[in-house]
Parts: sequence; C-alpha cells; structure tokens
Amino acid sequence: MTSITTADPLDTEEQVSVKRWLGVAAVAVGTFSVVTSEQLPVGLLTSVSSALNISEGTAGLMITVPGLVASATAPILPVAIGRLDRRHVLLGLITLMVGANLLSALAPNFALLLVSRLLIGIAIGGFWSLAAGIAVRMVPDKFVPKATAIGFGGATAANVLGIPAGTLIGGLTDWRIAFGLLGGLGLVVVVGLLWLLPALPADTPVHLRTLTDQFRNPIVRTGVLVTFLLVSGHFAAFTFAGPIVESHMGIDKSLLGPVLLAFGIAGIIGNFTTGVATGHDVRATIITISVALASVLILVALIGGSPVTGVILMIVWGLSFGGIPVGVQTWILRAAPHTAEAATALNTAVFNLAIALGALFGGVVADAVTSTAVLWFGAALSALASVAVLTTRPAHS
Repeated sequence: MTSITTADPLDTEEQVSVKRWLGVAAVAVGTFSVVTSEQLPVGLLTSVSSALNISEGTAGLMITVPGLVASATAPILPVAIGRLDRRHVLLGLITLMVGANLLSALAPNFALLLVSRLLIGIAIGGFWSLAAGIAVRMVPDKFVPKATAIGFGGATAANVLGIPAGTLIGGLTDWRIAFGLLGGLGLVVVVGLLWLLPALPADTPVHLRTLTDQFRNPIVRTGVLVTFLLVSGHFAAFTFAGPIVESHMGIDKSLLGPVLLAFGIAGIIGNFTTGVATGHDVRATIITISVALASVLILVALIGGSPVTGVILMIVWGLSFGGIPVGVQTWILRAAPHTAEAATALNTAVFNLAIALGALFGGVVADAVTSTAVLWFGAALSALASVAVLTTRPAHS
C-alpha cells in the first residue's frame, strides 16, 4: 500500500490532511449521486410508464438494467483502465453519469431511456469499485475505517435522502426534471473532484489474473460470500417492506414514508457506528451484524405485528443493515491492501448482483408463500453469513 503526495509542495501536513478528508467527502457525494441515479426510478415508475405508454413491469427495467450492468462493469473496468490515473477515471465516470441523466431527462421514447440507464450502470459499477479503495490511499492507515464509512455513507444517504427527494421533485414537477437535477448535482461533483483529488496513479495495474487470484485469499473469498448472503437476504425481505409495514405491522399507508425514513436514518447511524467498531475488531463486528440482521428479521415475523413494536424493529433493522457495506469492505481491504482495487471490484460486483437476485428470489418466495415468508428467507441467508465468518480463520482482526 502506498501513500500519495499532493502536487503542491508548499502544502503543510495539516493542510494536506484537511484537503484529503475533503476529497474523501467529495467521493462520498459522488457515490451518493451514482447510487441515487441507480435507484431513482423506484419512485418514478408510474410517471414514466404513463408518459411513455408502457407497463409498470416494463418500466421496472430501468432498475434491472443498470444493476446488472454495474455488476459486470465493477470487475471489468479496473482491468480495462490499466495504469490510467484513477482521478481521471473517476472524473470520466461522473461525467458519464451527468450525460446519462440528461439523456434520461430528454429521452423521447423508452428505448433511448434504457440506453441511458445502461450508461448509468457503467458509471455505477466503475465509480463504486474504484471509490471503495480510495480511502486506503487518501488517509493514514489508522483512519481507513472512518474514511471507508464516509465513502459508503454516501450510498446509505442516497437511500434516505436522494430517492425520496428525487421522487418528491418528480411528483411536484415532472419525472424528467428529477433526472435533470440529478445531472446538475453530478456537475457539482465534477468540480469538487477536480479541486480536491490529487493525482492517483495506479500502483499496480489490475489484470484478469489479479481478479481471479483474489479468491485464493480466504478473507476476500469469505468477504465476497458474506456480502452476497447479507445483501441478498436483506433485499429479499426489504423489497416487500411496503406490504410488511402496512399489512403485517398494521401501520397506515400514509405513514410508510416516515417509517422508511426512520429506517434509513438508522442505517446511516449503523454505517458510522460500524466504521468505529471495525477499528477494534472487524471480524467480531461482521459476526455481530450478521446475527443482529438475522435476529431482527425473525423478530419482525414473530412479534412485529403491532405498530409500536414494528417501528422499533424497523429502526433496529436499519441499524443492522447500515453497517454491512463498511464492515465487509474494511475486512477485505485489510486482507488485500496491495490489491485493493481488484478485491473491492469483486465485492462491488457481488453487491449489485445480490440486490438484483435478492429481490428476484424474494419475489418468488412471496408469491409462493406470503410476503412475511421473505423475512424467514432473509434471516436464513444472514445466519449463513455469520457461519461463514466464524469458520474462516482470521488473518486480520
């Protein structure tokens, strides 16, 4: 693992430190932008389907396409860019996101809209896979967990603030304006990255063999598996949060938004709490998160049938899930500090794939049994994640 130096030799150590932290924050805002871009259509499906004369099911491809493209892009892009300066690549990917959102806003038909969503998928997979390893190079080793938490905090904040805000804007004005404003935010990120990021040359180019070699590292191998189990388990259940909150918990439909907002705020708290906890014992932290997520899903199924208990459990659910990205990512970064890009690219690919497959399998379970059955399914996957960590010999703690 190497550190970077700024281009200005007159910067004091304190000034460099502040600028690097601001750079990490800029990357977090970039992550916020790309994740919001990926999931914004969730709240705009009805508007888009009506405007373009397509079914809501067909409109759902706006979410499926970028997710699948991102899962493929994440491991491929680090190989394709070779020794290119990572600063330039991040700027290029955010610029691509800006253009894709503007294309979404102006698309005259659904075919062109899907093309724009494909471009969003490339931006998401590439930016996230590279941004996840930026913390390793931007701050001293002892601050890596905190910086990683800030980076992933952008993704968590997108679910709490970005999607509801975009949905509100689209509802009050037009869905095209929501996409256009998101493109405008991307331009702000471009300016921030230009000003705050130093040169980030590749330490070692990532090759296809570098990616496959990651599976020889037991921590990386298990980390990727744990990401898949926890994320797919969560989304198998959370995809049906609406029916669970309304039908199972007995909470009025008008309160669904506030309940999910409370869930998201708890997720942000869980994200940063985990960032602190991983500085002490990352392996124990991941086990705790896995057990907590499995337990809360079971408790929602068993005793979450009242509004008060249901809301409390939703908050605990948010706390548990919020710590997953930073917890697993920190574990992987410590196990593969010299191949951070390759290891995190694999984890990012699996994360996006798990979102898509978790929702798909959850739908199958919900249709075959009931919507609350997905809670047990998600709990089972989360419990398997804790077993996977427990049975892996720790190289770093």
